[in-house]
Amino acid sequence: MKKGIIFDMDGTLWDSAKQVAVSWNLALAEWGYKREPLTREDMYLVMGRTMDVIADMLFSDCPKEERESLLACCCRRENEYLREHGGMLYPRVRETLAELKRRWPLYIVSNCQSGYIEAFLDYYRLHEMFEDLQCYGDNGLQKADNIRIVCERNGLSDAVYVGDIQGDYDASTAAHVRFIHAGYGFGTIREDVPEIKDFAELSGLAAELLG
Repeated sequence: MKKGIIFDMDGTLWDSAKQVAVSWNLALAEWGYKREPLTREDMYLVMGRTMDVIADMLFSDCPKEERESLLACCCRRENEYLREHGGMLYPRVRETLAELKRRWPLYIVSNCQSGYIEAFLDYYRLHEMFEDLQCYGDNGLQKADNIRIVCERNGLSDAVYVGDIQGDYDASTAAHVRFIHAGYGFGTIREDVPEIKDFAELSGLAAELLG
């Protein structure tokens, strides 16, 4: 029986909202799109959603036929900026991932654009920690589908998804994997679920759930 841990990105492994806002403002200036500068708080409101939904929320007055190109410009700038500047890695993520990897294979599934996970891994040099990655930008599929894909592709018979918002819980439930709430992240969960208040607590809780 192969068991594994699958991670969300934003609000779980790191907080990149400030840096994403900076990079998107650079892209908007390059594009010539006029609006108030995006803030970290703006990004908190949309993080965890798929990129098409984010574009609809932030660029609602941009003609629909131009929105995709504007979003592509923002995503390209974002990946470049994060690869150079990083974000805010949560405390003890690196050490805890190394500890977890000694017992279980680790994976990432995110609703982000293509290249975002790789920019994170490049900046922090964490590629060797993860066996497989999947995101919305690579295939246009929702998070539940991508969790299932990672489980099937890697032969996981038992897995737990670690995320911070209700949508993460809903996706893990739909994918029939267990869930751990990253309670230090961006959201709350309506259901009573296992929770960590600090990333370092994950080692003990994962051992309880996965054995």
